[in-house]
Amino acid sequence: MNLQRLVLTFKPGGLEVRTLYRSKGGPNPGTKARRREVAQLARTGLLEALEAFGDGETVEDLGTSGYEVREDILGLPTASPAPQKLVKGA
Repeated sequence: MNLQRLVLTFKPGGLEVRTLYRSKGGPNPGTKARRREVAQLARTGLLEALEAFGDGETVEDLGTSGYEVREDILGLPTASPAPQKLVKGA
C-alpha cells in the first residue's frame, strides 16, 4: 500500500482521519482486516509527519488563506521513522 494523503478533521465527538492510498488488492472494505491495515497505514503516516516536524526549523509555509477562519498549508521534508521507534499497538 502506498499512502497518498491523510486528512485530520477534529470534531466535538472525536477525530476523523481520512486516509487516501493506493493498493493492489488486499482485504475487502468493511472487514476487520481492512480496518487494521488502514489503521496501521494511517499510524505510520502520522508518525512520519510528527518526525518531519522535528523542531520546526525545516517547516516551509506553502500558503495561507482566510480571514476569520484560517487555513495554513505547511510543507515538511519526509522522514522515515526508525523501526525501533515504532511501537506495536501504539
